[in-house]
Amino acid sequence: MKLMRFALFAILSFLAASISSASSGAVTEDGQTIDISGGGKLYYHITGGGSGTPLVVLNGGPGFDHRHMHIGTAFDALGKGRRIIFYDQRGNGRSAPLKPGQSCTLADQIEDLEALRAHLKLDKWDVLGHSWGGLLSMAYSARHPEHVERLIIVDSAAPKFSDTIFLFGQIFPETIERRAAYTFADEMGDKAASDAGIREYLTMLFYSTEKRDNFIASIHSDAFTKEVGAAVQRDIARFDLNPELPKFKFPTLVVTGRYDINVAPLVAYKIHNAIPGSKFVVFDRSGHIPFYEQPDEFVAAVEPFLK
Repeated sequence: MKLMRFALFAILSFLAASISSASSGAVTEDGQTIDISGGGKLYYHITGGGSGTPLVVLNGGPGFDHRHMHIGTAFDALGKGRRIIFYDQRGNGRSAPLKPGQSCTLADQIEDLEALRAHLKLDKWDVLGHSWGGLLSMAYSARHPEHVERLIIVDSAAPKFSDTIFLFGQIFPETIERRAAYTFADEMGDKAASDAGIREYLTMLFYSTEKRDNFIASIHSDAFTKEVGAAVQRDIARFDLNPELPKFKFPTLVVTGRYDINVAPLVAYKIHNAIPGSKFVVFDRSGHIPFYEQPDEFVAAVEPFLK
């Protein structure tokens, strides 16, 4: 069950480990902050330009900042025709840490995103959500459909989180066994065991071993906020978004990596089938992160959709 609870966050869980970040993953930012409900600040950063509808990017997690989304070239390419809005979700990264007793629920995350839209004075924006961010993108779109121009759902968790299909044990049984050896020490607070278990976990997320190794060399080691991840995990378990998806009237693109072990492609296919008129794209040489593993193909699929 522990593996199941953390599987959605595989793309980013290893960021909590003590891995040195490389300069290739570093991006100079000059972002700003806005006030959010319950006190505190929400950090955002805008790249790109052009006349296209702005695209807001909801990164995976929960409990992680947005910096890993800068690894690779896909969003640089998409930013040639529009503004790309990145932000650190409540309590993460450059957003203010949670105050004692401050809530951090799905409703809070939706409200923060809507506050950012209002602050930027955008009547509509395009919304892209990856992994946990995909679930958040569906929830936001259900609550504020009037502000969604287009929706892109990338390797998302299932609309009902407990329906998410994790394939780790079926595909990598030996890796699961090695990782299990670290579980007790990890639960006892042993940082070295935690780091070793996370590294084992990471090996199961990519189609390309070269891409995997380059990604590890480019990540930041301080991006995870454990209490945020735990709080959101507890809250999302009580929601079922399946009845909301047939109500979506805006254009929707659902994509998945063919070799996504973290969230089986069947999950994406079911989301596609539930949203009337949605488009479905599979990237045949990607795991959980197609915008990183196949950036050119990702842009070739997303750019025409955004236009």
